[in-house]
Amino acid sequence: MKKEFTHIQDDRAVMVDIGNKDIVTRKALASGEIILGKDTIEMIRTGSVEKGNVLSTARVAAILAVKRTPEMIPMCHQIPITSVDVDFDIGDERVSTVVEVRSMGRTGVEMEALTGVSTALLTIWDMVKSAEKDETGNYPHTCIRNIKVVEKIKGDQN
Repeated sequence: MKKEFTHIQDDRAVMVDIGNKDIVTRKALASGEIILGKDTIEMIRTGSVEKGNVLSTARVAAILAVKRTPEMIPMCHQIPITSVDVDFDIGDERVSTVVEVRSMGRTGVEMEALTGVSTALLTIWDMVKSAEKDETGNYPHTCIRNIKVVEKIKGDQN
């Protein structure tokens, strides 16, 4: 039996038709973390990173990324995002983030949440890269990891 693909048929990309699906509330939570040096973490805590406020910049970047997900991931639908919330937790050698995305739509928002997390973490790296470089200009300990969907809810969220 030949496998039927939903998005790629032969050599042709096809966006799945969601027009017959009901409009319902949707929510997704995604999380991830960036591993940084203790000195870099302290700079983030004290607001002494030369590029500016790391977490405020990463929060805005995450929100923008959520809204632009269909421009980056080819088969994602443009959906009405109703809210985005971005939280950070600073540990001894890591910054973790959780992005919550909500929508009223016909398809889920997990790709948007994952894109938000990824972009927040990449923005943190960009903001602190001068502090993270070693003497050769490399990043031997800096690492983004554990990006995942924590929760996906479809329907009543009361």
